[in-house]
This record gives sequence, structure tokens and C-alpha cells, in this order.
Amino acid sequence: MHDSLTVAVRVKPGSARARVGGCFDGPHGPALVVAVNAPAVDGRATEAARRALAGALGVRPAAVSLRAGAASRDKLFTVDGSAPELTEALRRLRDGAAG
Repeated sequence: MHDSLTVAVRVKPGSARARVGGCFDGPHGPALVVAVNAPAVDGRATEAARRALAGALGVRPAAVSLRAGAASRDKLFTVDGSAPELTEALRRLRDGAAG
């Protein structure tokens, strides 16, 4: 049986370079900052953030799905995988140790 983890993300669209790391105090609690090159148009930033989050956490993009916040910079993603490992990776990313 697979675990899943809900991850709060603050998306920064239109960034000069894609980057995952840092913490933002968002409406869903401490959120992982995901900067993406894609503009906030037609869901492109959301899709880029989904793929960047998957890459940063070491899971397949198919394991990451948007749960809430399609039209917002503050999003909730569900990540399927081993919860303890994902939690540790997420903590490192939020602390800015990776990116």
C-alpha cells in the first residue's frame, strides 16, 4: 500500500530560472516555494510546478497531482510515495538546503 502526502506550494511563475526551495507562510501553512519559467497562463505554471515538485522529491510526475488552488499561486499537491521519505525531502527543501 502506498502512502501519500499533501504538500503546500507557493508558485512563482515567470521566474528567470526554475528552482525548488525555501519556505513561504501561505494560507495552507508553511509552503514550499517553487519558481518556474512558465507564465501563469492556461495552467502552464501549475503544470511546470507539478513537474518541478516531482523532480525535487524524486518521484515520477504521475505521482504528483493538484488537489487545490488551480487559479492561485498557493496550491496543494498530493504526492504518492513513502511518506517518511517524502516528509524528510520536503523538510530539506523548505529549509533551503536543496534547490
